Amino acid sequence: MRYFGWVVKILIFVLVLGFALQNSQPVSLHYFFGYVWEAPLVVLLLTALLFGSLLGLLALLPTLFRLRRERAKLRKELDSMIDASTTSLPVD
Repeated sequence: MRYFGWVVKILIFVLVLGFALQNSQPVSLHYFFGYVWEAPLVVLLLTALLFGSLLGLLALLPTLFRLRRERAKLRKELDSMIDASTTSLPVD
């Protein structure tokens, strides 16, 4: 199974490398106020992918923090219920 993982990683690397080699033509990206960025197409595409991934992670942060707070609250509640049930048992 470990070898299968390595084969998949190598295959993905070869596909990305082939994509990069096929898309190495320089392109211009025009921003506001006349700013222009010239770079190979693959660099612009991978930058857009990275930027989109970071935006997606930032969008998930509030939900992640809310779920962590809720988990901590429920864990405290469970611990208090366990403590209450163990102290109320009669000792024989």
